[in-house]
Amino acid sequence: MASKSLYSGRDPVLKKRDDFEDVLEERRNSSDLRYALRCYTPALYKGLVPCKASMLKSIVLQSDSLQYVVGQVSAECGESREAVQEEAALLLEEMAHRLQLGTIRFFAFTLSKAFKALFRGVCVNEEGIQRLQQAIQEHPVVLLPSHRSYMDFLMMSYILYTYDLALPVIAAGMDFISMKFVGEMLRMSGAFFIRRSFGGDKLYWAVFSEYVKTMLRNGYAPIEFFLEGTRSRTGKSLTPKTGLLNIVMEPFFKGEVFDVNLVPVSISYERILEESLYARELLGVPKPKESTSGLLKARRILSEDYGSMHVYFGHPVSIRSLAQGHISRSQHNLLPRHIPQKPTADTQAFVNDTAFRLVRLQEENMVLKPWVLLATLLLQNPDGMDLSTLTEQADWLRRLALAFGAFLDWPDHEPCSKVISSSLALHKNLVCVSGGRVRLVVEELPGAESATEEAGFNRAVSVLSCASYRNQILHLFVRPALIAVAMQTANCSRKDEVFNCFNFLRNVFSNEFILCPGAAVQDFEEACYLLGKCGAVQELQQDLVMSQSGQTTLAFLCSVLDPFLQGYQVVCRYLCEELEENLLENKFVPAVRSFTLQLILSGSLKCYEALSSDLQKNALAALIRLKAVRRVKAGDQVTLKVNKIAVNSLEDTLGGKIPTQKPVLARL
Repeated sequence: MASKSLYSGRDPVLKKRDDFEDVLEERRNSSDLRYALRCYTPALYKGLVPCKASMLKSIVLQSDSLQYVVGQVSAECGESREAVQEEAALLLEEMAHRLQLGTIRFFAFTLSKAFKALFRGVCVNEEGIQRLQQAIQEHPVVLLPSHRSYMDFLMMSYILYTYDLALPVIAAGMDFISMKFVGEMLRMSGAFFIRRSFGGDKLYWAVFSEYVKTMLRNGYAPIEFFLEGTRSRTGKSLTPKTGLLNIVMEPFFKGEVFDVNLVPVSISYERILEESLYARELLGVPKPKESTSGLLKARRILSEDYGSMHVYFGHPVSIRSLAQGHISRSQHNLLPRHIPQKPTADTQAFVNDTAFRLVRLQEENMVLKPWVLLATLLLQNPDGMDLSTLTEQADWLRRLALAFGAFLDWPDHEPCSKVISSSLALHKNLVCVSGGRVRLVVEELPGAESATEEAGFNRAVSVLSCASYRNQILHLFVRPALIAVAMQTANCSRKDEVFNCFNFLRNVFSNEFILCPGAAVQDFEEACYLLGKCGAVQELQQDLVMSQSGQTTLAFLCSVLDPFLQGYQVVCRYLCEELEENLLENKFVPAVRSFTLQLILSGSLKCYEALSSDLQKNALAALIRLKAVRRVKAGDQVTLKVNKIAVNSLEDTLGGKIPTQKPVLARL
């Protein structure tokens, strides 16, 4: 039965966690060919017979909705209706999947070989699979996986084939089409290709939306797409994109289906295949173009050990249950169903709220490995740590994370020192242990070159790679950390003053973290509860005060946010001190990166995370939202206009001068 709520209980520790099964265990002990060729008979929505791709395209092209838009476009551009219809057919041909069981079997065989080489285990929650199996037979299903790797959509289809579930049709970017052979193989395994942006192309939008809605209305297969829109290079969840979510909700709003089940899926990697590639992209190195030759060259990764991964299928979320009391569907009956309607403000707010809460569910069910804790501590101690101190502090952080509700995969019956030693060995590309001391691995340059830009770049690659693992746990700490910083900034114990500061910081970082719109009070109360539960603060009637034992916890939480505070301060300083007149928006990131690197090389800044283009873009978005910066469009160019008084004020609020980074938790 679909979940009626997107929230777990207030105490996350009490949430029941499903058991996991390693789907590769059987693959290691039986024939991959027999597995690929086995009888595959998935249960479908209401027992429907799968629709052939050609029939699906015919239904879309003949639909009233598309025919209405074809008529509109024909009248607007002066072309014949037949010419516009032919253009729509070509767009659909470019877009549509051609799911074929033979291709699925080929992928089942080859991916079994690849996954066994890459991963120690692929662990799936069986109860989630059972819930999904039931949901698929009752209502149309939309699968919403987290997106941290190219491996995500391949793994999703592999798991569903393994459990004899209906294979999804998957929204994919056009990048893959340019890959000879591989692009068509993906199309034949269920991928349908969409452009990154449609602009004002009314016909493309009509073809795309009708294609998705036709698949959903008829329940031919689960639809799969990534709420974040693209892969996260940072390990943090990205602000959700709501375009596709709007489309899959529309058939329910218009009464064309009784309900739709949204299934959040959390995919967690112990070691990410693209970790170094992502760090370089964040530092301005262009993303390699997808190509078949590039894929073949990447075969060398098969000799690497990437640990284990976990795939958690969450409870199906019923749109019908969510909308009850919030959305009136009668407004959608005022026009014929085939006439396109823009979502009302209430409907769009509902979709936005749902998107954020679904990403929160993804975060809650992410399985965290010990390395995530070690990465967090090492980033806060950039000069390295004694192995004994790291072990002691990791055990402390493990207890804190569990108290905050972490879904932590930590071996129960092994000594802490052994768990940490194993984790450090798996990530030997990022850390080294020498003379009993643990440090990040950085490519060293000889002699005087150590202070050059190249040396700074190499150090930044190491730091950002490590940060991509630290970021996996930020959803757990960010709300308590905002309170810790707010208590420090407010410099008083009155709860209303702390909340005001918390709310301001929450607004500043609303592009950086998944913070549900309109949920500031709830976030504050839950964070206070967690801080009280771990003994860091005491909630009095009107006050929020640090307990005698809370200094270590609050200092740690402040340090969790410190790279983001420093990074935003750097952006503010650049805009106030170095900004050229009429800076073009597309020149902003390279300019800030160069400014930041010079601060690092001069020794006035030690925060390498401030070099991340993701952080810089989020800081700019916050400044625009706070009206400290304006975007002025002239033709095809966008110029940034800065209110330096407002930017200076924000920098002061975030901490004034950039502080020198200091090791934390040294007192433990």
